[in-house]
Amino acid sequence: MGNALQTTIRDLHRRRGRERRGLALAEGVRLVEEALAAGVECRGVVASPALDNTERGKALARRIAALGIERQDVTDEELAKLAATEHPQGVLAVVVPKAWSLDDIQIGKHAVIVVLDALQDPGNVGTIVRTAASLGAAGVLTLPGTAELTNPKTLRASMGAVFRLPSLSVTEEVARPWLEHHKVTVAATAMDGRPFDAASLPHPVALVLGNEGAGLASVLGREASLKLSIPLAPGAESLNVAVAAGIFLHGACRVR
Repeated sequence: MGNALQTTIRDLHRRRGRERRGLALAEGVRLVEEALAAGVECRGVVASPALDNTERGKALARRIAALGIERQDVTDEELAKLAATEHPQGVLAVVVPKAWSLDDIQIGKHAVIVVLDALQDPGNVGTIVRTAASLGAAGVLTLPGTAELTNPKTLRASMGAVFRLPSLSVTEEVARPWLEHHKVTVAATAMDGRPFDAASLPHPVALVLGNEGAGLASVLGREASLKLSIPLAPGAESLNVAVAAGIFLHGACRVR
């Protein structure tokens, strides 16, 4: 792809470019490793000498070569101009994101599904996907107004979890009947909700997490059959939504 690969990379830093091309960026050794391990299609890699500075980087380079993925070598300075982070670790890959569907989410007796309701910070979204995957959630649904799952910051924060855990963007018109069909209880976070540690949480359950500032934007969240809160110390106003998600998920996913 030559210079065309670099042009594509620059375009993929923009949402419009990602949507038009159906591609995303995986930056750094760990994220590229995770993408390849998950069988994600890789359209090309830009690498610099920094990739060969560690044994792990060398192993990844051998893996890229073994898979026959096109590799374009650039200087560390050139890669830094293409990357979004200060330390890209010598590698940047163009990948085809997994096209997850609702059918990929397995609704077992104790399933926990995370629903993100207009969470705008991609770092929080990626961290929540990572946490959901680590604690055993069945999948993640993002409603309109939520940061893209293919945003480079989301991918980096997820540490590759979006390649392993069914994660997809849906509308309420799609999510609500699907949850009802599978008899999934909808529980939403709210400041005035019932204390989470005192609530009896039915399963399968969908945990709807709202925006830290604006709260729940969706009808799905506002009309949830159960509202939950985390008791805070006097004077504390709120928790970071990704931290709150970890607490809720730890409790919800322990039920097996």
